[in-house]
Amino acid sequence: MSLMITDECINCDVCEPECPNNAISPGEEIYVIDPHLCTECVGHYDEPQCQQVCPVDCIPLDPGHEESRDQLMEKYKLITAA
Repeated sequence: MSLMITDECINCDVCEPECPNNAISPGEEIYVIDPHLCTECVGHYDEPQCQQVCPVDCIPLDPGHEESRDQLMEKYKLITAA
């Protein structure tokens, strides 16, 4: 699964620079995660870095974008091959 940012986001700016895939960007009101770039940090780290630094715990799994760990690894390989 990719991750998503909920409306509890306080726009503190700590998650965006932590994303190794540049999947996080400012949205209209809060930060957003591009599900095509989010790998939950698979291939980079053991745990999603955005979740680790988020002070309000507003970055859950996105139920609209379910992916297995193998699928996330394949996405990681495609993203980093470019």
